[in-house]
Amino acid sequence: MLRVAVVGSGPSGVYTAQALLNQSLVPEVRVHVLDRLPTPYGLVRYGVAPDHEKIKSLQNSLRAVLEDERVTFVGHVRIGGADGVPPARLAELYHAVVYCVGAAADRPLAVPGEELPGSCSATRFVSWYSAHPDSAPDDFALRARSAVVIGVGNVAVDVARILARGADELRATDVPRAALG
Repeated sequence: MLRVAVVGSGPSGVYTAQALLNQSLVPEVRVHVLDRLPTPYGLVRYGVAPDHEKIKSLQNSLRAVLEDERVTFVGHVRIGGADGVPPARLAELYHAVVYCVGAAADRPLAVPGEELPGSCSATRFVSWYSAHPDSAPDDFALRARSAVVIGVGNVAVDVARILARGADELRATDVPRAALG
């Protein structure tokens, strides 16, 4: 039996587990999907804007993979670092280890003023309005009357849209109460 650890339970991790289950070269496969967070789905849960219900519904198809009897999700598992499972230990326990993780930290933009109070990264803001476990519910004061969003990618557009929407429009989504003001 092939034992594989997949580190990261976002879409790439779950799709990796699915590919391992669907391959035909090795008949018996067991997959442990490991994540430092207590719940699966990564950015689908904690990075997609709360008003994108269609994208967030992707969790339903990811759930089907994690509910397969050959797959086990294990949350609250840190890999590496002083308090985590050493990668070498994973290599001893599994035939293969696949890392499906994103960037752990923001990159500075190197623009004047980014270190000033009131300036924050999209990662921090998205984590707040998505109720990421690493984000404090009261991380942002909602008294600002204006904001500047730097970027034109999907995340920047999501941030701008969330900032422009009122609490009444967001109330029907899974945005946390603290973000409604």
